[in-house]
Amino acid sequence: MQQLLFAVVWLEVAVIIAFSFKTPIRKLLIMGLDRSKRGRGPMVVKTVSATVCVVLVSSVYGMMKIQKRRVDDGSNNPTDEVIMAKHLLESTLMGGVLFLGLMIDRLHHYMRELRIRRKSMEAMKKQALGSESGKSGASDEIRKLEDESKSLLEKQKELESELETMSKEVRSEESSGAALQKQSEGFLTELNRLLEENQNLRDRLHNLDMKSSGSSVKKTT
Repeated sequence: MQQLLFAVVWLEVAVIIAFSFKTPIRKLLIMGLDRSKRGRGPMVVKTVSATVCVVLVSSVYGMMKIQKRRVDDGSNNPTDEVIMAKHLLESTLMGGVLFLGLMIDRLHHYMRELRIRRKSMEAMKKQALGSESGKSGASDEIRKLEDESKSLLEKQKELESELETMSKEVRSEESSGAALQKQSEGFLTELNRLLEENQNLRDRLHNLDMKSSGSSVKKTT
């Protein structure tokens, strides 16, 4: 049993040393531990740990019995000394196995957390780069919109200037039309006056004709 415990201790020490350096072996160990913690792996580890703890407690209890017997008898028995040394060595090795196993479990847990955080940081960096590219694309679109707005403002100014010139032309035409209307009104009043004078002349001529015809009739009689 002591040789098995020594082998397990050295194996655990080698695993801890492999965890301390970034090598392909560490990746393989992490993958192996990840798989061992799935399915029945945790149950097997808990069973082995419980068995080792029970054996450790029994070894400590045996050492306490031997120590108590030595105190009660007051003598040193060579057999008890050998058994005491055996129990002490086995309990030390089992305690080391449990402690190193706990260290390996914690190292594996921290490395897995570190790997997850690195992946999340890489994802955040990619997202940040994507948002920056989106911002650059948005800035390009904003520049295009600003250029379009400037061109539209220039067109608006040109249309306003054209509208102002057209309004000036319409005003000038309206003023010329009003002058023509006034002139036509003057012509109409003049025409009416001429028509009235013509009518008056006709009436006078008619009266003169009537008078001349009446005087000729008197002379003949």
